[in-house]
Amino acid sequence: MALAAADTYVVVLALTDMMAGVGLGIDNLQRATPIISGFLLGYIAVLPLIGRLADLVARQRVLLACLAIFVVGSAVTALAVELPVLVAGRVIQGVGGGGLVPATLAIVAQLWDRDRRGTPLGVVGAVQELGSVLGPVLGAAVLAVADWRAIFWLNAVLGVLLTAAVVAVGGGVPSRPRALPVVVSLVAAVVGWLALAAPAALATDVTLGVPFVPFEESTSRLATPVGVVALALVVAAAALWVRGSWAVLRRADLLGALLLGGALGCVVLTFAASDPEKEVVGPLGFALLPVAAVLAGLYLLQHRRAEHPLVPRGVVVGRTRWSLLVSLCVGVALVAVIVDVPLLARLVHTESETVAAFVLVRFLVAVPVGALVGGWSLRRLGDGLVSGVGLALAAVGLVLMSTWGRGSLEEWTSTAVLALVGLGIGLALAPVNNAALADSPQDAHGTASALVVVARMIGMVVGLALLTAIGLHQYYAVVAALPDQTDTQALLDAAVVQVEYVFRGAAVAAAVGAVASVALGLTRRP
Repeated sequence: MALAAADTYVVVLALTDMMAGVGLGIDNLQRATPIISGFLLGYIAVLPLIGRLADLVARQRVLLACLAIFVVGSAVTALAVELPVLVAGRVIQGVGGGGLVPATLAIVAQLWDRDRRGTPLGVVGAVQELGSVLGPVLGAAVLAVADWRAIFWLNAVLGVLLTAAVVAVGGGVPSRPRALPVVVSLVAAVVGWLALAAPAALATDVTLGVPFVPFEESTSRLATPVGVVALALVVAAAALWVRGSWAVLRRADLLGALLLGGALGCVVLTFAASDPEKEVVGPLGFALLPVAAVLAGLYLLQHRRAEHPLVPRGVVVGRTRWSLLVSLCVGVALVAVIVDVPLLARLVHTESETVAAFVLVRFLVAVPVGALVGGWSLRRLGDGLVSGVGLALAAVGLVLMSTWGRGSLEEWTSTAVLALVGLGIGLALAPVNNAALADSPQDAHGTASALVVVARMIGMVVGLALLTAIGLHQYYAVVAALPDQTDTQALLDAAVVQVEYVFRGAAVAAAVGAVASVALGLTRRP
């Protein structure tokens, strides 16, 4: 969980170096958006399917499969010298990293009964949020001694070590793994490495370098004989694994997964790829949102007619429905703080990105502490009480943050307020998962966990786009009313107004989540 969370934030400091590594200058930042949105796409779109698979097969096997996918994505990312390959690697990483979450939560539900699972869920939430702190730190440490590719090679090595640990502790490997898919996958990995790495000793050789010569005028390393062979082997390996797992995929409702994953993917791409300085929904979104609506409608039809739908009937009922709403609100509040606190620090406190990042640490450290306290509190208190109090505290803190301006971050009270918001958001993490797991059937814990994570991630993606657009609208209104639009300090004050409105919107989301938490139950259920 920590590895997956850290990888979500590891590109914060390495993004400009990654752009340079695939031939993009700093003036092409918009073209680099898929590096981030691609990871989110892979993370969110396949979560329902992987959550369902975690209910149908041994959850350790799902962990191992997701770790293998994560390692492959990390290696592809590290080897990329062109943008499409880099984005593909990030998408694969997202699939593997996102799939670790529902499998882990389902294992917690499997190992602890509902009366004792609060503290373990708090530990899981704390470790996940700790990863968001470790990600940028890990990236900075690696960049201090190596280039950005070393970050992803380190991810691959850690993934391999964790795979060995899962096998040693929990098993999950079939006693007789099918030989053909394994052999084809290994050959595909070797040939794929040759194609992407293009070792100079081979590529520059008069004879051995022929397979590395691009077709016609192409410059892509995949548009070569060895690249084509590598792609063919990858497709063959994927087909063999799907064929061997076809019975399970049918039981998991593969068609429903494609429809729901497609709808979620359209939503992610609509908001993650939009330019908030110009619009909430860009030209791509006007095409994707209708497609998302159609796919969602088709999924609902598939859900009604399928004998075993992707989201089993009886899962999104009771407190689970309210858990999804609360998780959505948590995502909105969380992303507002993560993005706009460093921005505010750059506007009124420092010009250094590093110092601005350390301001955010005051918040990030408090979140895992809140997660631990929240999980432990469920031993005696109701899910709704812990979550509601936490989000109410976060709402109060965000309202106070919306009044910040010049000099605010120098005061000790700013640290207390950031810690309060972090503690409040952390308190809500375990209760949301606990309520969803408690009210879902035992054979659907993976699916319920996946839906909670999807709701939170959608809240982060959509909430960031909407709140930023609202803040920028206020910014432009203030700028238009300035008598002197060349006054630098006045423009900075207008930018602070933008951040203030983002915090106000986040406070509303936290307050809505606090009210919705009442439906999770104020007293502990025996």
